[in-house]
Parts: sequence; structure tokens; C-alpha cells
Amino acid sequence: GAMLEEERPLRLLALHGYRQSGRRFHQRTGALRKALRGRAELVAFDAPHLVPGGGEEDDGDGGDPPRGWWFSRPGAFEAAEAAEEPAGLDEALRAVEEALAELGPFDGLLGFSQGAALAAMVCALRARGDPRFPVAFAVLVAGFVSRSPAHGRFYREPIALPTLHVVGEADAVIAAPLSMELARSFVEPVVLTHPGGHFVPVGAPQKKAYLDFLGRFRAGQGE
Repeated sequence: GAMLEEERPLRLLALHGYRQSGRRFHQRTGALRKALRGRAELVAFDAPHLVPGGGEEDDGDGGDPPRGWWFSRPGAFEAAEAAEEPAGLDEALRAVEEALAELGPFDGLLGFSQGAALAAMVCALRARGDPRFPVAFAVLVAGFVSRSPAHGRFYREPIALPTLHVVGEADAVIAAPLSMELARSFVEPVVLTHPGGHFVPVGAPQKKAYLDFLGRFRAGQGE
């Protein structure tokens, strides 16, 4: 019908990985953006904290300085580290809140690696009714549960927000069991495994899974 033609694509706020930037993540998700064209668009932005000591690779163009969402110890981050004094998460949540308000409206989140871990925390707050984060769902690629005791509050109860968890069986950065553990923190998570490593996969089976999951939502539902 005529109504369906008018429907805007879903808009997803994209949270990049540790040592990346919004621009770098935008470049790296070209295949994904093409796969989702007409159905969803991605808007990446920068994490608030600069990471000391250069980028994940020197891309030769002087690139953006590498950024992170929080640190497990001063100026550094390890997903496996049970940080006693993690730093920077409040600023990261504020950055997401501001991006949702200033760049929105958004329907959901797409997070990669540390960005997926942060997106899961946002989902937890949203599921408990936090009005700062008007999102209806999230796609979490290579996510993990923060090991920091200070972050335990996010996982105390199952997170009742729809999520798609993308898990790389050969991921050497965030091992598959860590991403599976995060999926178990959610109510009725959809889990998509792929044989690859630490990247956002866009092969035919993954493209179908993304579109199937996104097909459950309509633009404007989260508002």
C-alpha cells in the first residue's frame, strides 16, 4: 500500500570498537551499509576518550586519532580484565545520550567490540525505563560482558530488549564464548555465528539474518 512506500529506513546509531573512530568505522562498514540500503542506515560517531599511543593501524592519511569508550586501567583497555577502577564510562553514556538527541531520531543501536559492550549497557538502562536512550533494539557484533565489578549493575537482571548477537567463531580479539555470555544476559536474544574473526560479517547468510531481524521493527517505534 501507499503507506509502506512512505516509511523511512530504520536509523541505527553505530558505536565503533576500541582504538577506532566514527569515521574509520564508517569506512569499514561500507559493505554492511550497502547490504542494508533502503532498510536501515548507520550513523557513526566518535567515542569521547582519546587512546594514547596511536591507531590500530597507520592508514597513512594522518587519520583520526584512535578512541575508546572506557578504560580498564589508565589509558588502556583489555576486555578480559576485571578492572577495579574502570574510567570513563559515564562520559561514554553521556556521549551516546547526546548523539541520540542531536543526530536522531534513531530506532536502534549497532555496536562493534567495545562499542557492542557499551550498547548492551545502554540496552540494560533502556529496558529499565531510562528515558535518555530511546532505542527499540540493538545489533551487537563481537560484544562482551564487562568484567569490571563496578559494571555488574548492568547485568543483574536479564535485559529485556530485542538484540541480534553476531559471534565470530575465529575471533581472536573477543573470543566467541565472551560474546555468547553477553547474549545470555538478554531475554530471547537472536544469535548469529559466523566462521570468521573480529569484523562485521556481510556474507549472504549474515545479510539475511540482519534483514530478518531488522524486519521485526518499524521506524519510529522507539520514540
